[in-house]
Amino acid sequence: MLDVIREWLERRRAGQAIDWQHAPTPKLADDRPLSNARLVVLDLETTGLNAGRDEVIAIGAVAIQGEQIHLDDQFDLVLRRPELDIRETVLIHGIGPEALTHGHETEDALLRLLDWMNGDPILAYHAAFDKKFLEKTLKQQLGYTRSHTWLDVAELLPAFFPDASPGGHGLDHWADHFGLDISARHNAAADALVTAELTLAALNKAHKTGVNTLKALHDKLRYQRQLKNMKRM
Repeated sequence: MLDVIREWLERRRAGQAIDWQHAPTPKLADDRPLSNARLVVLDLETTGLNAGRDEVIAIGAVAIQGEQIHLDDQFDLVLRRPELDIRETVLIHGIGPEALTHGHETEDALLRLLDWMNGDPILAYHAAFDKKFLEKTLKQQLGYTRSHTWLDVAELLPAFFPDASPGGHGLDHWADHFGLDISARHNAAADALVTAELTLAALNKAHKTGVNTLKALHDKLRYQRQLKNMKRM
């Protein structure tokens, strides 16, 4: 796949459009058993919360497969974006001008991310946020517009632990509820890892309740979303 990435980069730097037919095809939420599926748990650090004007500056991700977190299957990069103004958020994510100056070239990093993800379903905590930012960045930087399967861990946890009282709706609240330690909050790789640990807890509960495939998991979350919307009416 490295040869394909080099070809993508050469075409991009020559001002040519990338032929995405050789890119990994995004996988659907199908009948594959959850026990066999590779799932990508992802977290982004950004310059702010507005996807219209703010930008991605770091990507952290880890893979789950065979109901295990594979620490040898991770993605952790700070992007080289020295032109960005991070004065308002540097105290949150700790990524300063020097890190952005010496980070990985954005296009190279995104191409490697697409290769590493291999089209597998993506999970994130409050996934709509990460999805919006990642899709915008991929489109702007690479012209990549394929849709991937996303699942929201913030929906996954209450769906399988409806009686839990974590004291709030944030990642920290659920981590405290399960007694998990977040080594470095607002660090993309660390947040991705704790999100993966929470995902494993939910998947274990899903298995016990007969939710054993990606499609069943996707349908469960859609049903829970519908119930939530009905209660608001």
